[in-house]
This record gives sequence, C-alpha cells and structure tokens, in this order.
Amino acid sequence: MPEQEDHFTLFKQSIASNSLPERFTFPFYYQPHPLCLLAAQELQSHLESQTDWQHNFNVTGKMFGVLLVKNKQGKVGYLSAFSGKIADSNHLPKFVPPVFDMLAEEGFFRIGQAEITQISDHIKVLELNPEIVVLADRIQAEKASSLIEIQAHRDVMIEGRKVRKQQRLAAENNNNFVQIKEQLSKESIKHKNQLRDLKQLWQQRINKAQQAFDQLTAELSELKVKRKALSNSLQEKLFEQYRFLNQNGLEKSLYDIFRETEKQTPPAGAGECATPKLLHTAFKNDLEPLAMAEFWWGVSPQSEIRQHKNFYTACLGKCKPILAHMLEGIEQDENLLLKNLAAGKEIEIIYQDDVMVVINKPAELLSVPGKEIEDSVYYRMKHHYPEATGALIVHRLDMSTSGLMVIALSKQAHKNLQKQFINRTVKKRYIALLDGELEQDEGIIDLPLRVDLDDRPRQLVCYDYGRAAQTKWQVISCKNKQTRVHFYPISGRTHQLRVHSAHINGLNMSIVGDDLYGTSASRLHLHAESLALHHPITKDWMEFKIDADF
Repeated sequence: MPEQEDHFTLFKQSIASNSLPERFTFPFYYQPHPLCLLAAQELQSHLESQTDWQHNFNVTGKMFGVLLVKNKQGKVGYLSAFSGKIADSNHLPKFVPPVFDMLAEEGFFRIGQAEITQISDHIKVLELNPEIVVLADRIQAEKASSLIEIQAHRDVMIEGRKVRKQQRLAAENNNNFVQIKEQLSKESIKHKNQLRDLKQLWQQRINKAQQAFDQLTAELSELKVKRKALSNSLQEKLFEQYRFLNQNGLEKSLYDIFRETEKQTPPAGAGECATPKLLHTAFKNDLEPLAMAEFWWGVSPQSEIRQHKNFYTACLGKCKPILAHMLEGIEQDENLLLKNLAAGKEIEIIYQDDVMVVINKPAELLSVPGKEIEDSVYYRMKHHYPEATGALIVHRLDMSTSGLMVIALSKQAHKNLQKQFINRTVKKRYIALLDGELEQDEGIIDLPLRVDLDDRPRQLVCYDYGRAAQTKWQVISCKNKQTRVHFYPISGRTHQLRVHSAHINGLNMSIVGDDLYGTSASRLHLHAESLALHHPITKDWMEFKIDADF
C-alpha cells in the first residue's frame, strides 16, 4: 500500500525515470503531464476497487482531480480530490477535505438550511389551501365582469352622443333650442356620472376580493420574504467561510476574491471544484504543487459535454478568480490561448471577383479579431482588399475549423449574402473524423444550445433557454475505430457540430482533436469542404469544394 500522510500519496511504482514539470500547469488549457496521467490512472483504479463508500456513477458522474506535489523530504507524490460531494459526504478516505465543510452536522449551514426547509414546507402547506384559488379566481372574475359592464355603458354613452348630436341639429331653428340644449347637456352629465359610479362600484368589489385574498395570503407572503432573507444571509455567511490559501500564506475569502470581478458575487458552487481544494490542502501542509489534471468519471451529464475518463480544464467562471489568487507568484506553463497558432499560415483564395471572395481558412485562424489576438480572416481581408466596403465577414467558422468562407467586398453583396444565410438557402457540407465507430449510417441531431455562462465559450444543451439547433449527418467510412462523416448543419449555432458530435444525446463521440469537448490532437478534424450559394449580383448558382488535409 502507498504511504500516506496528510492525504499525500506516493506512487505505487518507481517514477525515477520521469522528469518533473518545469512549471506548474496552466489550468485553463493544458495537456496532462505524464506523472499526472499516472496519478489519474492510480486514482481510477482506486475508484474501481474501493469499498469504503457507495456512489452510482452510472447515474451521476463526477469530476476528479490530481495534484502532483513534492513534500519537505523531497518525495514526489500526489493529492486526490473530487468536485462537490460524493455519497452525501465531503470527507472520504484518500481524498483531500473541502476548504469549508458546509455539511458538518452541527455547522451553521445545516442548521440554517434546516430552518429554510421548514419554512418551505410550511409555504407548501399554505399554498395548498383551496380558498386561495377560489379568491384568486374571484378577483379575476370581478375584473373581467367590470370590464364588460363598463364597456357596455361606454357603448351606451357613444350611442347617446350620436342621438343628442342629431337632436341638437334638429332643434337649431326651434324656439326652445336653449332649453333643449340644456336638457341634452344634463343627459350627457348623467351618463358620465353613471360611468364614474359604475367604476367606483366595481373597484370596491375588486378591492374587497383583493383584501380577502391578501389577508389569506399575508402569512404566505411574509414567509417567502423571510425565506429569501435567510437564504441570502446564509449564502453570504457561507462565502465568508470559504477562505483560500496561496503559497505566500495569504488567505482570501470567496467574497474578497469575487469582489474584484465583473459580477462581484460568487456563483453557486464556487470553491467546491477539485483544483482549489487540492491547492488549498497543499499549501496548508507545506507541499509544493508541481502539476494538476482533472478528469470526468461516470455517465455524461445531460447538459454539458463530459465523457468518462476524459481530461478537462478548470472552469473559468468559478475557478479562474480563485486560482488567480491561489497561484499568485507560481510560474505556469504558457497560456496557449494567447498565442496566435495561425501565425505563418496562409489563406488560400479559391475564387474572387469585384464583389465577393471565397477562401479556404486554415485551422486555428480566427474569423474575426478576438480579445487578445487581432490576426483573423477579417484582419487579413481588410489589408488584402483595402478598397472593400462593408463588414466583409458574412458568416464564421470556429477558430479550430478549416474550410470555405465567403467574403463580401461591398455593402450590397454583404446584405445579399447575409440574407441567403439567414434564409438558409446556402448549402454547406462539413467533413469530420470522429473518435469512435457509429452504428447507424445517417440521422439528424436536434439538440438546443446555449453558452455556458460559467465557462465561456463552451456550449451547453439546454431545453429551457437554448436556441434550436439541428444537424444532418451521414457516414462516409469507418477505419481504425474512427468514423469519417459528412455534416449538413441546418442551423448555424456556435460549436454546433462539435457539441452535437460529443454530447451523450448526439453522436456521443467527439471530433478527433477537439480540445474543448474531447481530446487534443494535431488539429481539430473538422473542415467546411463544400459551399453553394447564389452570386449576390448575377444571382448565378455557384458551388465550391475544397478537400480537407486530414
């Protein structure tokens, strides 16, 4: 059995032939160090063999993390952690403890949560009172009746005005015109007073019904206000208890850390991810962090892309602010997200005339300038065609995707081409290499997508708030446990083909080289190989095709 001290685990086999990392892992874009891979393998073997606790990973998968560390004696080992809780516990053998144990039996969180649950149960009982529904219906009925009766009286008034107008016209030459006019004015005032009285009567009836409803629901409203206040107070207190160390011994709470961010308030679940827990334990026990890696274990979730045993980066929304504090002063690997991986790659011109250009975009070149990298299709086209007018970019390809793009050189051409894309008259075909073998030959994927607000630019499958996204696919060939397919996107959402490929309810296998939803390779094996559209001026049907280089 490996030696353990303060959750520090020595490797089961000799690692003398392995070189140590020169710098700490950049958590948001990395390839696991070989020793992290070995640590992950040992941890996965432990998950398969341990009998100390039970968790059904076929129902709920979990993110696990390993941290390669060196102790004061110079021994190299690793720490293990899981995100959130497992088997309704924060404390399990072999794994580091949470930064703060909110599940402690006598802790303020459980006590506060129990009080909130008690209030919620009381609210549910009160909401079941049938009188509430009866009174609510009565209010709506009174309002509806008032509108009908008031409108009926207004119709009478309108008709009365017409009759009085005719009577005034007929009486203009009458000796009693003044008296008739005065009588007609009295009738008008009478109708207006009747409308006023009718409105007051109905408002009194509505107010009476509303007062009865308010009295019945007063306790319910007070309880909801109280529950919200208790919940907010409990959340604030909880965030203050999560205090993270760094190598300098500086401690910061979640509130201190997120106060400097745009949202200022920590998102739900912040501080419960594996890497912050690992680093906190390392600093607390004078262990030197060398490298990290996180992997998913178990069934994939229904929203985000997480596949069994695949490695994933730390999340940006929850972990980036925390890790910025915890890794302060620690030299990290280069942030490849800031590196222009398309430098030196040329854009191939497939077709050009006075109003449009069709290009073959190389992989890793942005379609439009990013926050950190200006080099892009737009930037290069702007310099290559300085006389061009308009927005140039009609549609986009993901940075890692290669293939055909059409560029507009005039405002008129841009408007026309963009309309074709909006109306979905443009015909597009992609070719991709999938990491696995498909059992069917063709099909349609229909999974709505939205951005992951806590981990941009990742996309989620979301049936509540996602935008409709459909992809038709067709197998070309299968070889060496990989499948070559054609994709025909019906819609054009961000990362649509990548998510539809990798998601458990899609093809359930990622595109080869997808470092966001699958496993890294030399490149993302996704290429826009065919594009057909009407020329924006001549209206001629034009078809373009460029083979993939994989």
